[in-house]
Amino acid sequence: MTALTLAKAQTIVAAALAHARTAGFKPLSIAVLDSRGALVAAASEDGTSLKRFEIALGKARGAVALGLGSRAIGQMAIDRPHFFTGAVHAVGGEMVPVAGGVLIRAADGMLLGAAGVSGDTSDNDEAAGSAGIAAAGFTADGG
Repeated sequence: MTALTLAKAQTIVAAALAHARTAGFKPLSIAVLDSRGALVAAASEDGTSLKRFEIALGKARGAVALGLGSRAIGQMAIDRPHFFTGAVHAVGGEMVPVAGGVLIRAADGMLLGAAGVSGDTSDNDEAAGSAGIAAAGFTADGG
């Protein structure tokens, strides 16, 4: 059985941050959640702004809650605003509908969790999260 272990989650964090440093991104925060939405690993680099971790966590929580990468959730917010508003209410407001919340999938497509990243542009946040997920041997699904 494939699982998102602490070691794999820590690999995601380390590889995502390494990707960001190599690419010259701004300082990032990252949160890695398992498939039930529990925090497994997290980090915030020196120099991140005050609420970056909470934004990263909201990207990951929204992705796990809806089973969609946060890029797709952002499009849903545009296409189906009434549904999105209801979904935000249902999850207690813990949903950030912009790229950077990336689902973590096993090779067979099974949902293992999500990584949420914040600190640079949303596209760069997603790229860092996806790089971390790939380094851990999983498939990234940003939506």
